[in-house]
Amino acid sequence: MCGRFSFSPLAKIIEDRFDVRVDSTRYKPRYNSAPSQDLAVIPNINPGELSFYRWGLIPFWAKDKNIGNKMINAKAETIAEKLSFKNSLKRKRCLVLSDGFYEWKTISPKEKKPYRITFRDNGLFAMAGIWDSWKNEEGNLINSFAIITTTPNKLMENIHTRMPVILDRKDEKSWLISDNLVLLKSLLKPYPDEEMTAFPVSKLVNSPANDSPEVLNPVEYLF
Repeated sequence: MCGRFSFSPLAKIIEDRFDVRVDSTRYKPRYNSAPSQDLAVIPNINPGELSFYRWGLIPFWAKDKNIGNKMINAKAETIAEKLSFKNSLKRKRCLVLSDGFYEWKTISPKEKKPYRITFRDNGLFAMAGIWDSWKNEEGNLINSFAIITTTPNKLMENIHTRMPVILDRKDEKSWLISDNLVLLKSLLKPYPDEEMTAFPVSKLVNSPANDSPEVLNPVEYLF
């Protein structure tokens, strides 16, 4: 599962790294992104501009937007068969931009320790996402997305049983433009663990209300 992440670089850095235009009136750093929020993505329908979609995929056929609360992730192993996801895999894909994500390691039945996972060089990366558009009763359009997850690499398997699909930089364009389903599915794999690092962070991250740089800081636990 991937249920929280961050994306907080300067707009110019985003533009240089992903070759997109960033509207500085809409973009703001997010240190503790959570489901139901509008977050930075690059969709295949508009790859030259940073867009903001709601986290939690709402299929076009849904009767209630709250279904998105249960669809923040899509499993790589079953995405091509699931009714809610297979059409998006074929036609509506996006890059979900990040500089780190959070996961909770179970210490005991009553205790979980939050970890932050980043690249060793603190670089930006793109997680594989799918999206869809949904209209409410008033005719208002909501674009939403889900992050694809896969089995953990050696780093992540000590923390959790799942991890987000992080695309190799050379594969980001293919994820957006390819219509080869075999190729697309081949990209949904664990990212090399030797390029990543993980460290415990404060339990401030447990609440999405704590969206500040403090949640990024490593901490030491006594247990």
